[in-house]
This record gives sequence, structure tokens and C-alpha cells, in this order.
Amino acid sequence: MIKICFICLGNICRSPMAEFMMKNTLSKMGLENEYRITSRGTSLEEYGHDLYPPAKEKLEEMHIPYEKHFANKVSMQDYLENDLFLCMDENNIQSMKRLFPKDSGKIVKFLERDVADPWYTGDFSRTYQDLEEGIQNWIDNLQTKRNK
Repeated sequence: MIKICFICLGNICRSPMAEFMMKNTLSKMGLENEYRITSRGTSLEEYGHDLYPPAKEKLEEMHIPYEKHFANKVSMQDYLENDLFLCMDENNIQSMKRLFPKDSGKIVKFLERDVADPWYTGDFSRTYQDLEEGIQNWIDNLQTKRNK
């Protein structure tokens, strides 16, 4: 089983959206038992909060199922339990490398470009498109590696 954790700042918009979108895509592909997908933030500022309402609205609009979410900060236990941390932007990468300075290559950027934070931009459609693109690319790449 491949264990992936999506990372953003507060864990109420980008990373949980990516978590639910990836779970949905994997389920549709019949691969849900081959992966464990979670999400975390690099800060505690949204700790315990649910998915941000406009993020829920975007997922509902796109028919992506989601469940009650409690924002949480990434921990050493998360680091030890996961194979891959997909970070939404360069600031997330830097924060993760400060938290886990002896990273063994688990911390990577989700896309080559930053996924803009819709908390600040208000553009949940653009964020959804970026997440959709990245998720499909990651699944394709991981499945190709698994099948070699």
C-alpha cells in the first residue's frame, strides 16, 4: 500500500480537497485498496476546523464525495507513517523541510507550479482544475512505477 499525505498551510482548502478528489478517482479506478490518502497542514491556525465551506461547495458541484474533516498539523508520526508528502506550494515545501530536516525524499511539490490558495484568491475553480491535473498525473506515474 502506498501512503500519501497532501500538504497545504491550514488543511481546510487545498489539501483536503486533494484528499477527497484522489480518493474518489482511485475508487472509480478500483485502486482504493492500493493507496491510503490523508491530508495535513503545516500550521495550527485552522486546527480542528472543518473543510472551508466554499471548498465543500466546489466538491459538491463536481460530485466529489467528502466526509467531516478536522484540520490537523502534520506530525512526526505522520512523517513516519507516510511514503509521500505532496505539497501545494513552495512555502509548504520549506515548512516541511524545517519540520523534517532529515527528509529522505518523501517531501515533494504536487505540481511544478504552486497551487494557488483559494482562501486568498477565492478562485476554487482554478484550484480544482490544478488539483485534478496533478492527481491524474500522480496516479499515472505511481501506477507506471508499480507495474514495472
